Amino acid sequence: MMGLLLAAILAPVGASIATLIAGWRRATAALIVVSAVCVLGCGAALGVLTRSGTRFALGGLLRVDALTVTMLIVIGSVATLATWASIGYVNAELAHGHTDARGAREYGALTAAFVAAMVVAVCANNIGIVWIAIEATTVITAFLVGHRRTRGALEATWKYVVICSVGIAIAFLGTVLLYYAAEHAGAPAAAALNLDVLAARAGGLNPDIARLAGGLLLIGYGAKVGLFPFHTWLADAHSQAPAPVSALMSGVLLSVAFSVLIRIKPIVAAAAGPAFMRSGLLVIGLATLVIAALMLTLTPDIKRMLAYSSMENMGLIAIAAAAGTTLAIAAVLLHVLAHGMGKTVLFLATGQLQAAHGSTAIADVGAVLRRSRLIGLSLAVGVVVLLGLPPFAMFASELAIARSLADARLTWALGPALLLIVVAFGALARNCGRILLGERPAGTPEIAVPKTVAAALVVGVAASLVLGVTAGPLTGLFTTAATDAGAPR
Repeated sequence: MMGLLLAAILAPVGASIATLIAGWRRATAALIVVSAVCVLGCGAALGVLTRSGTRFALGGLLRVDALTVTMLIVIGSVATLATWASIGYVNAELAHGHTDARGAREYGALTAAFVAAMVVAVCANNIGIVWIAIEATTVITAFLVGHRRTRGALEATWKYVVICSVGIAIAFLGTVLLYYAAEHAGAPAAAALNLDVLAARAGGLNPDIARLAGGLLLIGYGAKVGLFPFHTWLADAHSQAPAPVSALMSGVLLSVAFSVLIRIKPIVAAAAGPAFMRSGLLVIGLATLVIAALMLTLTPDIKRMLAYSSMENMGLIAIAAAAGTTLAIAAVLLHVLAHGMGKTVLFLATGQLQAAHGSTAIADVGAVLRRSRLIGLSLAVGVVVLLGLPPFAMFASELAIARSLADARLTWALGPALLLIVVAFGALARNCGRILLGERPAGTPEIAVPKTVAAALVVGVAASLVLGVTAGPLTGLFTTAATDAGAPR
């Protein structure tokens, strides 16, 4: 087990170092893709080996349970598609003079390092290490958001760094307070931040300190998730980042940050009662949904539209996590995986529209379904996934979320949430109808799709279809993960 854990972490680290030394070449680009596949494979193998329960490694610093396995599968799936598509993206950037050998080297090394940091964040048993890993993703992705070094990219980078740094500083304060409470509850100083130790001592934590720590952690990590009130970075960063990086950030980074809140919620609930974190998640989730739904009706930009869609989905899973039952958390995890796959397909397809038109304005793009069957169908499938229509998995996850909220007697939150989702549904359907079926603007160029991007799109669409038809063994994994996260039945 320890070998698989270390392989999942060290494979992208090794790919990053190799690219940094050798530069962007066919071999190093392929190595980055292989490292992402390794993360996915290790996640699947660990899922088989950890059926008997939670296991620890490196003196308790790393843990493997069903939630860890689930997040490794999400990271590996999205990263495989994004890094595969990155080969065609970077080669096209080099061919058109949008980057140089140094920029390509940095892109490859940072992308692999980004994957490694997310793997550490979901495998760490110590929330201090989790904090370091999440902070590392901020530093790494800041350079990736500003990859093209245009004025807009640099402005988005600074906004992203400032807002997320404030958020992660708030999370640091929450981590310090949780350590203080755990040490005063009798936890060993060296292990006071270990998740298993915190869970065991949760009943003895000072309720007031636990409540304050939980609030700070919710706001701090919520900033990385793109939740209100530190949500304003998300649309700018996603709209300026390279398409594969946007896929990684939207499809998996937001979910990785939210998985930390899933870990922390039962600890705070055991110390201070369930009402505090539940109320916080409901308020923040509903506020995020309101903002996302309104912005979806107003935005004229495709990539910003996808970013606001991510906000909408993160707001929804925050509301679902407030219910906190096994059904709710299992539905959240299915939603996270389905959203990650669908959003990856959409960002990769949108990247080709941006490359062809030099713009992501909805008004500049039209008749995509007639101009490129692959991009048109990929966009159509991705949008149907996001709209939560059958046969795709988000239809099942949203039904399960609605049922879990009703079972938890949170229908007062379910009603507004459904109304806001309908507003977002209408905005997405309208905008994507214009993109796919609208009139072709005069002088629009042909849409060229590199082979690696085409392959990633085909695999992503197929995976979304398979996940929608049957979740297979993942259903049991999600249920076990919900139980491991402390969700009551």
